[in-house]
Amino acid sequence: MTGNSVARQPVAPEPVTVTVARVVRPEEHEAFEQWAADVQELVGRFPGSLGSSLLRPGPASDEYHLVYRFSDDASLAVWERSSERRAALEQVSRLVEQERTARAVGLETFFAVPARPGPAWRSWALTVAVVLVLTTTFQLLAMPFVGSWPWPSRLLLSALYVVTVLRLLMPRLSRWLGSWLQGSRRR
Repeated sequence: MTGNSVARQPVAPEPVTVTVARVVRPEEHEAFEQWAADVQELVGRFPGSLGSSLLRPGPASDEYHLVYRFSDDASLAVWERSSERRAALEQVSRLVEQERTARAVGLETFFAVPARPGPAWRSWALTVAVVLVLTTTFQLLAMPFVGSWPWPSRLLLSALYVVTVLRLLMPRLSRWLGSWLQGSRRR
């Protein structure tokens, strides 16, 4: 060992947490909850499982979150590649309208603040560009029909349109442009 060498200790595997958000069809809540209970029992039988939980939707929502943890990536991979998981996913597909998955490593992920966002000007530029496109679209498509309305009514309709479409569009655009929005930080 030279003077510049540092002895490296083996790194202990860190727990992995996976959260799957599913928007469940309103008429399928009961069936989904039974499915989730069965899956939680199944996950618990896999080596390295540290437990799971189901977070139910709040009022006026159909989005459930199934959270499960494994002791390490290797244990999680065994679950993710299993025929039992594939069969469970086939069963649930008819109950849900939408699904997204998030994965975090390490115990600190339960307490950590979200990753620092990128330069604020990028979010500002994206928002300005989207609002410009939406207001232009409103002017071109809606104004021929509502141009004779009193200006407060036109303004209200325009605001409702822009805010509603922003609410639907911005999360998708933020995911799609995520690396640009966060900047080119190297870790």
